[in-house]
Amino acid sequence: MSLDVPADLLAAAERGPVADAEFVECVRTSLPYAWEVISSVADGLSKSVDGFADHEVPPPSEAERGQLLRALASDSIRGGLERHFGMKLAFQNCHRVGGFAPSAVDSERYRAFISPRGQLLNQSPELRDC
Repeated sequence: MSLDVPADLLAAAERGPVADAEFVECVRTSLPYAWEVISSVADGLSKSVDGFADHEVPPPSEAERGQLLRALASDSIRGGLERHFGMKLAFQNCHRVGGFAPSAVDSERYRAFISPRGQLLNQSPELRDC
């Protein structure tokens, strides 16, 4: 299960749409490692001069790796995080997360990051089973 959904939030979702703030809070509390990684990318992006920041540290355990994968593989979770932090997320492997300012999404750096070449260049034998 990706998220630990409080009963009141589940009941609200059964009645209709829920606010992004409530959804993002559920993500924050359910996936604390993923939240920490994405928050650090957002913090780096806020200090960036070129509209890019990334995180390249492998997760400390499979549990944390799973959190990151669940957060970035889900369109709704990823979208909620992007809206909350005001950035476009890009994901290359089990731990490399890039954050781009909206103005940098059409940049050469963004296109290189999400390209097949960028994916291939970011591989190594120790990451094969990540």
